[in-house]
Amino acid sequence: MPTTLSTNVITQLRRTYREAYDLTSLPISGNGVITDRNRSSALRNNAIFCRARAHALQEAVRWGEPYALFLAPGLMTWVIPLVNGEELAGGVSGGEVRIEEDATDSTELVNFIVSAGVSRKAAAAYVSKVPAWPQPRVHEAAASLFESFYQLSGWTPALLTRNRMNALQQRQIAEVIHERKRQPHSAYPLEEERILLSLIRVGNRAGARSMLNTMLAAIYLYSPREAVIRARIIEMMGYLVRAAVEDSPLLEPLLERQQKWMEQVFTTDGFESLCVVVRKALDDFMDSIFEQGYGRTNKKVRKAMDYVAEHFTEDLRLEDVAAHVELSTFRIAHMVKDFTGRTILQQVKRLRTEKARRLLEDTTLTCAEIAYEVGFSDQSFFTRQFREMTGTTPARYRRERREIT
Repeated sequence: MPTTLSTNVITQLRRTYREAYDLTSLPISGNGVITDRNRSSALRNNAIFCRARAHALQEAVRWGEPYALFLAPGLMTWVIPLVNGEELAGGVSGGEVRIEEDATDSTELVNFIVSAGVSRKAAAAYVSKVPAWPQPRVHEAAASLFESFYQLSGWTPALLTRNRMNALQQRQIAEVIHERKRQPHSAYPLEEERILLSLIRVGNRAGARSMLNTMLAAIYLYSPREAVIRARIIEMMGYLVRAAVEDSPLLEPLLERQQKWMEQVFTTDGFESLCVVVRKALDDFMDSIFEQGYGRTNKKVRKAMDYVAEHFTEDLRLEDVAAHVELSTFRIAHMVKDFTGRTILQQVKRLRTEKARRLLEDTTLTCAEIAYEVGFSDQSFFTRQFREMTGTTPARYRRERREIT
């Protein structure tokens, strides 16, 4: 493990993992070598195993998630990357298991290990002690080790989060391209622009991202030339901002923000990089729409909603909002409801829930930490509120999102 980690974190991670899976987590360097002197061996650190673990670590960083692979015929391992911010500090191997569904017999596995320069006696002894697992349990253990490490360490893997989102976007786009290539007359989907705007209006971030990826795939199929792709992207961004401003003239500041994103589109090379820029622009656009809301044509209401958007994670009271806009609590409460269709309390709940969703999807913070982050001092109350707004619990929401990705 990196020396910047406390001994307590290392010990607790190993204990938690062993209690759950009866395996020992092992620290590895960037070249795949097990660095714990008490648990390393010539067998485990043979050249073939080290190359495989090094490859797994690289792939784990690339995809932003644990990576499992075969070390040898029928023998699997999995690796999680240790990342704090943007810096990779090695990895952790979850151990090795034999896969029950694999038909490889012990003799074949022993022969493979012997070919790596290990004595037959040592190879046979090692193979006899390796447990057999169904393959789905491998992915369960890898995900558990990943989550446990980041919860215990408190590290924020910004690099992994970004890479995971980029990889998910590219997978979705590739799937749409593959499907649409089978349709002989697939035109650019103008109707999907309106669907995207509808998803933005109701605050469905996941749905909006998915629809955006569908549209980016259609843009690529229309013409893979970057000049055409840029033109289509600019056209799409213009449509979204124009529709938002037409719906509420008070959203005119979006025009300035759109200009900044358009400049990035013009200066970004490569389809994959352009997709990342457009996704970030969409998130920024949705943040603005969600915080400001549609249909606000009253300056007092706008001022009240801006104040709510700035302070929703605090112990916000109606009296605070009323004092900020210099109206009575009765008056501002009725005006907000009339112009937005929601009460101030409902707006606070929506903002807190949306922020909680983003933290559940994009961070490894615990549910208790997220509850505090979005403005709740009681995790059980946070869970009730989240279920009321989404129909599911925070923990289940996170699990389902990870299964989708």
